[in-house]
Amino acid sequence: MLKKLFKHKFRILVLVIALLGLIFVRAFENQLFYDPFLAFFKSEYQNKSLPSFESIPLFFGLCFRYFINTLLSLIILYSLFKQLPLVRFAMLLYGVFFVVLMVLFFGLLYFSDQPDYLILFYIRRFLIQPLFLVLFIPAFYYQQISR
Repeated sequence: MLKKLFKHKFRILVLVIALLGLIFVRAFENQLFYDPFLAFFKSEYQNKSLPSFESIPLFFGLCFRYFINTLLSLIILYSLFKQLPLVRFAMLLYGVFFVVLMVLFFGLLYFSDQPDYLILFYIRRFLIQPLFLVLFIPAFYYQQISR
């Protein structure tokens, strides 16, 4: 078992570095990204009105964070499965999900008089957290062992 670990030490190192990258993105989110909804959703937001926000910085902040999480997630997927077609498929899924989630998020913000905060919270959560990685790893693993 230990010989197998030493054989794949570079893959394990890359995996650990990418995981630490995801942790650092989360730990320094207040300093790295413009997101007035961070503090809003940490408080009792049900009876409050939405915070004021600037659309362009919010859009680019969400894009930047999603891109960093996606890049680190793709590195993790590649280091786990070592299959480029699988990583390309995941990249396509990340792109489609990004477009759909951003349209939904900003559509709810601008075209709803009183948006449902819970839906807004979860759409934003999928944009700022690497939740797709948590879904992709077991799905790709199951697909790999079922072949």
